[in-house]
Amino acid sequence: MSDESWVGRTFELEVGAVAHGGHCVARAQNRVVFVRHALPGELVTAEVTEDKGGSFCRADATAVLRAAPERVEPPCPVAVPGGCGGCDWQHASPQAQRELKATVVQEQLSRLGGIEREVAVEELPGGMLGWRSRVRVVAGADGRAGLRMHRSHRVIPLSGCPISVPGDLDEVFARKWRPGSEIEVTHDDEARGHVRELNVVRGKQQARQLKGGRAMQRAVGRDWRLAAHGFWQGHPAAAEALAAAVRDWAKPPVGSVAWDFYAGVGLFASVLATAVGPDGTVFAVESDRHAVTDGETNLADLPQVRWCIGRVERALRELTDQPSVVVLDPPRKGAGRAVVEAIAGRFPERVVYVACDPAALARDLATFAEHGYRLTELRAFDAFPMTHHVECVALLSR
Repeated sequence: MSDESWVGRTFELEVGAVAHGGHCVARAQNRVVFVRHALPGELVTAEVTEDKGGSFCRADATAVLRAAPERVEPPCPVAVPGGCGGCDWQHASPQAQRELKATVVQEQLSRLGGIEREVAVEELPGGMLGWRSRVRVVAGADGRAGLRMHRSHRVIPLSGCPISVPGDLDEVFARKWRPGSEIEVTHDDEARGHVRELNVVRGKQQARQLKGGRAMQRAVGRDWRLAAHGFWQGHPAAAEALAAAVRDWAKPPVGSVAWDFYAGVGLFASVLATAVGPDGTVFAVESDRHAVTDGETNLADLPQVRWCIGRVERALRELTDQPSVVVLDPPRKGAGRAVVEAIAGRFPERVVYVACDPAALARDLATFAEHGYRLTELRAFDAFPMTHHVECVALLSR
């Protein structure tokens, strides 16, 4: 293989299977090419966009010579090669997108977790467009707000975003901003918009609230008052769907102890608290002090929820009660071997794992399996339509 970079070269490629990350796999001259804007089974002309040497490179499908039946016209004019990197699958039908995501989850479970399982990705209410209620855009050198290209710092200025709540970004896109500013926009369940601007000043990030600041969200029969730009699901139906799955599978006995790790503002702690009742205990562990403050306020009527501020690793050393069930919703990188082994070492009957990355989920499930836990149930939700992201909930039994 030549040491010369392939960037800018074009190839005619037969597109193979989907891969994790919003692209498909092809081959050129014995090298793997990860192709965006393509679908399995297509014949495309692809231009190499990134080549760091080694066994693979990345490319965009710039022309479709033989289209897959699932191909559709993207609803956004900049969801194209060289355009916005916010979406991955606008060129695929809704059903095809969910099937692609299911294939990725299955492949990651098999390759990284040693688990063979059929997966179906469930549609959430609301359709493919206008769902995204939490958006962060960035101002380019000309002050216009937009989103970055895929794997690039280049900002693509936007005048609208079809997957975002209609009208939410109109004011943001209509004005000029300080270059490099990041602007966060949140739409809550009272149809109120919240906007803040983030800038780095003397090496420190500073936030300036421009509109709103305290949001109201509804889920599991509760009104949640919380910091508008703190953690909450971006899809309006996701919090309810995930909490229902946790409720259905966790089932801690009345009067028992349950753990809720990476608890956020306590969404899952609230359903665990209802299950264990006033004589049980839910330990909710969260490292973000602001989230804990919001959680304490929102769940003040559930004294059986006890909050622990700090990292899960520390809580695992300090918690002494025996849990009947553990619920965890770690960040994208997953819980990791040390946390999984510590949880398994406390022998809960069930573990409910909420995951936003199938690769991290598969790795952690493999570690659980080493300690006697098997995957008994799995649901996957299309909580991020048009993107490659998928939300999974797994039930592990000892």
